[in-house]
Amino acid sequence: MKPKGRIKAALAMAAVLPLTFTACSGGTSNAGQDVKTLTVLDSYNNEPDKSILQDSIDKCAAQVGVTIERTTVPGKDRMQTVLQRSSSKTLPDVLMLDNPEVKDVAATGALAPLGDFNVDTSPFAGNSLDAVTQDGQVYGLPLPADTLGLFYNKEVLAAAGVQPPKTWDELKAAAAKLTTGDRYGLALSAAATYEGSWQFLPFMWTNGGDETKLDSPEVKEALQLYVDLVNSGSVSKSIVNWTQADVKDQFVAGKAAMMINGPWQIPALAKAPQVQWDSVQIPINKPGQTPTAPLGGMVWTVPRTGDEAKEKKAAEFVACTGSEDSQMSLGKARNTVPVRAGLQEKYIQEVPAMKSFTEQVENARARTGKLGAEWPKAATTIYTAVQLALTGGASVDEAFARAAAG
Repeated sequence: MKPKGRIKAALAMAAVLPLTFTACSGGTSNAGQDVKTLTVLDSYNNEPDKSILQDSIDKCAAQVGVTIERTTVPGKDRMQTVLQRSSSKTLPDVLMLDNPEVKDVAATGALAPLGDFNVDTSPFAGNSLDAVTQDGQVYGLPLPADTLGLFYNKEVLAAAGVQPPKTWDELKAAAAKLTTGDRYGLALSAAATYEGSWQFLPFMWTNGGDETKLDSPEVKEALQLYVDLVNSGSVSKSIVNWTQADVKDQFVAGKAAMMINGPWQIPALAKAPQVQWDSVQIPINKPGQTPTAPLGGMVWTVPRTGDEAKEKKAAEFVACTGSEDSQMSLGKARNTVPVRAGLQEKYIQEVPAMKSFTEQVENARARTGKLGAEWPKAATTIYTAVQLALTGGASVDEAFARAAAG
């Protein structure tokens, strides 16, 4: 084994870690042998997701004829665990990564391209493959995806005579009309973390803004929308400290009539039957724009362990996870959207509550699609600029330049 350099893994909801990986140089220790066991490392360590994923793992294990030895770690510890196991030459046969991490890990040589094993990736939507493609090679198959949308309290909006907003002007008008007493019209997360950047991206991208030019008028317009909503009193000033879980709590408690959030909150909403909710795509600013949100989700990859037979069998397992049955079963169980082409209409029929998110995923973008390893720097600039503008530390015109300058 030999070192493959240092990288910065772009973690969607956590700090960026400098990582050094070592990858086996291509040994054939078990070539031709019949593989009976595969090791798997994933970060679905909390229930019910852990059990849901276990069912999916078990089905594919049975299909490819192996026993799985599974290890789970918290998402915040995933990359450090991968680093440690790489250093000790104990990488698993199958590794789960968050989609923004794949390009960086692949660039080190630690992952095997799925094309080496003739895994067919053509049924997957182009946007879902953007995050797992490095130098023209596909390094992983995505699990069903998630993204962001606008949840609203149906009863509250109906009582106020407000329709779910489709434009920024409608969003501002609706939020203002729905704000009363201790209830705000809208809640979202503008925290000084990647979570805050993730929530800003739909407004930035939908308006034509781009992470490669954060000082553009289109990006500043999106930031001005945030400032207008807070300054009008329609959105709490506390959003600079709120996580997406905090936003959900505000919505469930009746202290927000609408919220920007993702379908991972649906199980929590199901425990609050007093909240009759629905969702729509992120509002647009101008006619002709397409609601564009970030593509979230995990990916199965095949590390280069130096064991040729196990790598081949691991690729068979990964290919199984991309099957129609696997994508549909996992998507329905976790309120995530199958990204294999041709399943979306069927999925909406079976899970109608996911209609808007399914539509949103069709036009979602990978965070690392344009910047790759430079994405964490851009994400930091974004959330810093949002914080500056919302706390009075800089004007909208100056915020991104100030944030980029550190």
